[in-house]
Amino acid sequence: MNNNHIIIEGRNITKEYRMGDTVIRVLKDISLQIAQGEFVSIMGPSGSGKSTLLYILGGLDSPTGGSVFISGEDISKFDDYKKSIMRRRSIGFVFQFYNLIPNLNVEENILLPILLDGKNVRDYKKQMNDILEIVGLADRRKHTPRELSGGQQQRVAIARALISSPEIIFADEPTGNLDSKTGAEIMKLLQEINRESNKTIIMVTHSADAAEYSNRIINVKDGAII
Repeated sequence: MNNNHIIIEGRNITKEYRMGDTVIRVLKDISLQIAQGEFVSIMGPSGSGKSTLLYILGGLDSPTGGSVFISGEDISKFDDYKKSIMRRRSIGFVFQFYNLIPNLNVEENILLPILLDGKNVRDYKKQMNDILEIVGLADRRKHTPRELSGGQQQRVAIARALISSPEIIFADEPTGNLDSKTGAEIMKLLQEINRESNKTIIMVTHSADAAEYSNRIINVKDGAII
């Protein structure tokens, strides 16, 4: 762990689902700390609870028990409105299936969080140009998702995650839909963003190759850190 301050902390996180009389424990008393500027991979077999843990750390899901602190604030005490503002301004999300809007072009998809936050997109013109350069899509800005390859669509999703200058990026299997060569390119891009912008990245992956790009691996099995 580097010497930067702790940006994310999970304390005794549990997650349970009820199915009739049965209680399924997905996460069992997980505690962890992630320092600012770290690139952390959460690994584990299918069904180990790793994606559930990511969504709870990012405020997309709530724990049954325990707390999550982001920059020292207990987000489990936030109401939905405060959580959604935090997700739009302090956090970026990258998913396996890109989640792009098919009839919007690259620029419009990237600017979506800014529009949703009620900000003026014109104020983000320079930032948009810089980010398009970083992700290597400056010449594709007017293309729609269907005119792009899978790797290019994932680059758009990463650019969208970066547009509001979040401190933290959560990535759920960002290479899961890509061939190995394209996956490696996406991982290099995330590594570059982590090193050059000091962004904290927390990534869920089942790929040992992808995890190699991070600087710490947290292994989860049967809902617990091993």
